[in-house]
Amino acid sequence: MIVLDTSVLSAVFRRRKATEPESAAVATVRRMISEDWPLSIPGVVLQELLSGVRLREQFRILESLTDGFPLLLAGRREHVLAARISNTCRRTGVSVSTVDCLIAAQTIAVAGRLFTLDNDFERIAALTDLKLVAP
Repeated sequence: MIVLDTSVLSAVFRRRKATEPESAAVATVRRMISEDWPLSIPGVVLQELLSGVRLREQFRILESLTDGFPLLLAGRREHVLAARISNTCRRTGVSVSTVDCLIAAQTIAVAGRLFTLDNDFERIAALTDLKLVAP
């Protein structure tokens, strides 16, 4: 399973000018969708994505566009794993956010690979079982 991070989804759903070329991340997600790869979105990523929308109509459209993606919900197991990830990172001097630790934990819990443009996850992956989608 490929777990999509906020940074990738933001790139996918960001408006761009007609003359602006499509980014490699956007092209990759389009290919994954067309080839029916198993994709999912952590609940906290959906919340982050929708929290950045200013207009109600844009919110409704974005919510509708994300409806087709299965949602990963965190339970006790994922929250405990996220805390372990956070503690491991901090012990080695790596500063990470609580949200990033939860996204990493959810990805690990489903034996998935995280597709992200956020370099913070590379540091998490170096210290944990987190697998990333190669760019």
